[in-house]
Amino acid sequence: MADVTYGPRPLLRTLLGEVLRRRRLEQGRTLAEVARDACVSVQYLSEVERGRKEASSEIVAAVCDSLGIGLADLLAEVGRDLTVHRAPVLRLDTARLSRAAIAPRGPRSGGVSGDVVLLAA
Repeated sequence: MADVTYGPRPLLRTLLGEVLRRRRLEQGRTLAEVARDACVSVQYLSEVERGRKEASSEIVAAVCDSLGIGLADLLAEVGRDLTVHRAPVLRLDTARLSRAAIAPRGPRSGGVSGDVVLLAA
């Protein structure tokens, strides 16, 4: 019997910071450049990127402007990352079948243990 659980939920600020950092690095820009354009300190932007600070909507908008990305695009990317983090974890148990359920039906019966293992990809 499979029991579906989900791993720990990531914080929104962590995913938001990861996407901002990824986009900044894709552009080959430094923290100092983006922070200057967004009118925030380098230390603050670094903490936002590391998910240590909850950025206000004004700060997020300023960083998006600095990176030249739309807020909707940023949030869509965060949503995709959240979906990846929410992939279910399946806990699988070995199921025991009764001998009657696995009784051989023909002359070519081999030794059957009665264990059923379910593999999932």
